[in-house]
Amino acid sequence: MKLVIVESPAKAKTIEKFLGKDYRVVASFGHIRDLPQGKAEVPASIKDKSWAALSVNVDNDFEPVYIIPPDSKKRVAELKKLLKDSDELILATDEDREGEAISWHLLQALDADKSKKAISRIAFHEITKSAIQEALANPRQINDEMVQAQEGRRILDRLFGYRVSEVLWKKVAPKLSAGRVQSVAVRLVVEREEARRAFRNALYWDIEAELEAEGKPFKAALVELGGKRLASGKDFDPDTGELKGEKVHWLQAEQAQRVATDLRANLPWTVARVEQKEAKLRPYPPFITSTLQQAASSLLGFTPDRTMRIAQRLYEGEDFGNGEREGLITYMRTDSVTLSERALGQAKDVISGAYGERYHQWRTYKGKTKNAQEAHEAIRPTDLHRTPETVAKFVSEEAAKLYRIIWNRTIASQMADAELLKTTADFQAKADGLDATLRANGSVVTFDGFLKVADSAQQDTLLPEIKEGQQVVAPGEAKANPGALTLINEQAVEHETKPPSRFTEASLIKALEDEGIGRPSTYAPTIMTIQSRGYVRKIGSALAPTILGIAVTRFLRDNFPEHVELQFTARMEDILDDISNGRGNRSEFLRRFYFGDANSEGKSGGGLVAAVERAMEEGTFPRIPVGEDPESGEPIVVRLGRSGSSPFIQRGEGGEGNTASVPDGQSYDELSTELALELIAERAKGPKVIGIHPETGQNIYLLKGPFGHYMQLGETDPESKTKPKRTGVPKDVDPESIDLEKALQYLALPRELGKHPETGNKVKASIGPYGPYVMCNKEYRSLKPDDGDDVLTVTLERAVHLLSQPKAVRGSTKKVLKDLGKHPETGDPIEVLDGRYGAYVTDGNKNATLPKTGDPLAVTLEEAVELLANAPERKGKAKRKAKPKAKAKAKAKPKAKKKPEA
Repeated sequence: MKLVIVESPAKAKTIEKFLGKDYRVVASFGHIRDLPQGKAEVPASIKDKSWAALSVNVDNDFEPVYIIPPDSKKRVAELKKLLKDSDELILATDEDREGEAISWHLLQALDADKSKKAISRIAFHEITKSAIQEALANPRQINDEMVQAQEGRRILDRLFGYRVSEVLWKKVAPKLSAGRVQSVAVRLVVEREEARRAFRNALYWDIEAELEAEGKPFKAALVELGGKRLASGKDFDPDTGELKGEKVHWLQAEQAQRVATDLRANLPWTVARVEQKEAKLRPYPPFITSTLQQAASSLLGFTPDRTMRIAQRLYEGEDFGNGEREGLITYMRTDSVTLSERALGQAKDVISGAYGERYHQWRTYKGKTKNAQEAHEAIRPTDLHRTPETVAKFVSEEAAKLYRIIWNRTIASQMADAELLKTTADFQAKADGLDATLRANGSVVTFDGFLKVADSAQQDTLLPEIKEGQQVVAPGEAKANPGALTLINEQAVEHETKPPSRFTEASLIKALEDEGIGRPSTYAPTIMTIQSRGYVRKIGSALAPTILGIAVTRFLRDNFPEHVELQFTARMEDILDDISNGRGNRSEFLRRFYFGDANSEGKSGGGLVAAVERAMEEGTFPRIPVGEDPESGEPIVVRLGRSGSSPFIQRGEGGEGNTASVPDGQSYDELSTELALELIAERAKGPKVIGIHPETGQNIYLLKGPFGHYMQLGETDPESKTKPKRTGVPKDVDPESIDLEKALQYLALPRELGKHPETGNKVKASIGPYGPYVMCNKEYRSLKPDDGDDVLTVTLERAVHLLSQPKAVRGSTKKVLKDLGKHPETGDPIEVLDGRYGAYVTDGNKNATLPKTGDPLAVTLEEAVELLANAPERKGKAKRKAKPKAKAKAKAKPKAKKKPEA
């Protein structure tokens, strides 16, 4: 029996279909060895070492200390047993560096070299029968250089993350983290926000005219007035909002309205110039990881993480309902734009058969990445004859959508150029002192070529046929002027220069790729990490830095200027690429990064150690500038509270009357000096008294905290351990509208609604940290103001309905991805959750981490049960179940005595 080990159960299931009874295909469930996570996992043998927290021996060639995590121990034991019963071991993990490292770790963890079994490594970039058979026919050994590069990356990230995070804990706030790629990604987002804040807008006007030719409408815009080009957005200084030169005409509102009127009054216009140029539009290359994530975002609205999960499922294979199972796309973590000869041949067949020979064109592409090491081919369908319509019958709706854009891009990349006739038409309006030129631009597609299947991103604007000398007349005069163009309407249009747009997840990935930062496997995890750590938040689809993210970035930029520099981080990636190709030395690279040397290029004069020491000694708590008080001249800044949360505004040295909380959700680019002074003044006034409580005689105050407005009964006594009663104001309620009667109702919460019709337990309504809710027997459900819910009027019937709905796990650290059903033995519900450290399955008693290389949504109930069987008990659950287990053992003793007598 030959034992084949892959990362995920889904991949194992697909490959097993291609192999005969002589093969056993099993999953390792991702990584089975890693550096220790936290003090509890550090081996006792190194706990006395100065480098124990790193688990990397910086004094001895940067040797890492690996452990088998608790979640993997049982799986490793099972794999050892399977290996013992097998004749040969075949490692079939993914073909990138991470996959190579997983294979190497498997060898070490299973003591495979001591087993004296035949060992081989196979690699493939698609899970099809032909690819697997070809891989089995051409086995190889583990590529040590790729392993060294991946290990170098892991150690590099550990050194940077642990040492720099240590500085952040002491100088900024506890529980913060830094990451080599993560911190640079946050810096990009922060610096874009700083540019937005520094931006000064400008207003300018132009004229837009809607014209018609042969029933086809099109638009022309004023481009010249009095012989001068009209100013557009690019002509204004983004820092001052002023016009940068005098060679252009800055059209103001009053003049724009006058010109629009004059243009109508001075018809007809004349077509003064028509310039036509033949042009070609070329298709984009096939997808790589980053471009797939960008296209899926713009065309489908998918996040990078969602895109990769769906792509993983397509890669690992789908069942076609007839017992056949095969991967639908090639490996999805790649920065190569190459297509195989087989794929090129299939593309020719499909294109020629569907559209004709003229539409096909052999093409090869060269990517921007200097060293496309992750895989040897672009992302493409494994069989181009398998159309999107065919695949849609066997996959989910979202998988069908993603497959369609992959198929379209691959086919389009091998099609002929689109041929266009680009047209520029100038319209002259010259009479009674008016000298204006309007221009229309467009193109006519004379041969559509690849546009037959291209996505909308490569379509062009069409323009009807226009000839020099034609006139533009009013609609009522069109019949008397055959062949003339018609002016439908004209209007003065106001424009405002816009600050640079915030990054979206897709555009941030593009920026990282353009800078050479990160690699295909790191993009989606990096985007998720910077959000889960609270450094970046989403506003719609845009990414905005939090005050915490800005503070951390400013501190790192001041104290680790080299290490969070874009070029430095990109250079690290290049060196890792060199190591993977045998042109670099892992140990020397890590030594120079960590300790530095006389030849170091580092601007800080040494390696990471020296930078950490300087930051510990010289680093200061970050203050984020807002502006200056125009009266006192004192600086206004934003600072973080001691815990790293609750940012506040401070004027001068602070103190009473000079601070105010930053409203929850306040964007830095919109935190003006005026707003900051308004918030300080509001707080200095003191709390508003709504009225006096009729029973206690205490004042009822309306106050505002970092999370919004709230009411408080009585004074706060700093010497008393008892806090005054408080209740939040729902976000959909105007705080100023609350009178004494309403305040008394809120302070009387929780409100009892009645008894649950099924359980008989009391049902209550109240307001908590996350807003209004209903509860019954420790079950909570949020009220929905958008549906008309009000904590003061919600009925028992409505509350019972809400409590019957599935519970959503609150917060970014736990999110329910899938409900798998009930455990076949215990009956406990099993769910797939998205946790802080990745996806996992749980039955409430045990948690089992899912492999990072697999799709959490593809996990079946059977696979989850197997994972949970190998997982350790949760600590809290184990303690609660300890006593019943002890009783069971005590009762079993008499049976043990009788058994030998039988």
